[in-house]
Amino acid sequence: MELIDGNQIAAAIIAELKTEVAGLTGRKPCIALVRVGDDPASVSYVKKKEKTAAEIGIEGRIHLPPVDITQEDLFALIDRLNADPGVDGILVQSPLPKHIDELAVFRRVAPEKDVDGFNTLNLGKVAQEDDTGFVACTPAGIMELLARSGTDLKGKHVVVLGRSLIVGKPVALLALQKKAGANGTVTICHSGTTNLPSFTRQADVLIAAIGRAEFVTADMVKPGAVVIDVGINRLPDPAKKSGYRLVGDVHFASVAPLCSKITPVPGGVGPMTVAMLMQNTVKAHRLNPRR
Repeated sequence: MELIDGNQIAAAIIAELKTEVAGLTGRKPCIALVRVGDDPASVSYVKKKEKTAAEIGIEGRIHLPPVDITQEDLFALIDRLNADPGVDGILVQSPLPKHIDELAVFRRVAPEKDVDGFNTLNLGKVAQEDDTGFVACTPAGIMELLARSGTDLKGKHVVVLGRSLIVGKPVALLALQKKAGANGTVTICHSGTTNLPSFTRQADVLIAAIGRAEFVTADMVKPGAVVIDVGINRLPDPAKKSGYRLVGDVHFASVAPLCSKITPVPGGVGPMTVAMLMQNTVKAHRLNPRR
């Protein structure tokens, strides 16, 4: 069994971006990070993104509107960032407060600055295999993990467990593409799938993104499969200083011995998401006619 080290692969991508940014003349790439309220997880994620941007040489502009901001005022902030020629990418950290329509916010970000890859136009470009768009960061990170760990999807049965717009649907589209490293045969499973193990046991590559702690067990996995665990779940653990432990959507202890390759949690897909956000930001700067 080979452990796919997301920290190591993400570090390699960040080093490549650092070299690319160092060679740029004129204005450096810039990302605007918008965090609404003080959700502890969101605070941590935005700090990590700001730190990684600084490490690469990307300017990070932090915007911290209050948790009770109206949707109209949040739209106005996004509109100002859309119009600012010095901003290449915009990320609005999710989750947003319940009174905000998250999908409407994602659509409000200009497609050419949508480095999170959630705008309708960018998702459509993924479906059309148009490389001028931006791919959502977690699915893009999954594809990089597979490619850099030597897993070619051509001819493989890829089973995606989950159908979210953030992971499941876009990663299925990426695995289907007529491109090197892709060309997989894809099955998408979800909460409405009957006899789920009969599908997951067919997977040469299983991508688990269902958001349920340790849901995938050994009896659901084909021996020799490659397993990509996208889940980040907190389980109570009094022995930990934090009071919890992080686990994925896969029961690692029982599944790992069966696999040819598997990602750990933490340290698998998670670091890749930030690295791909930075890669998208550098790409946005490259495509910005006023850079």
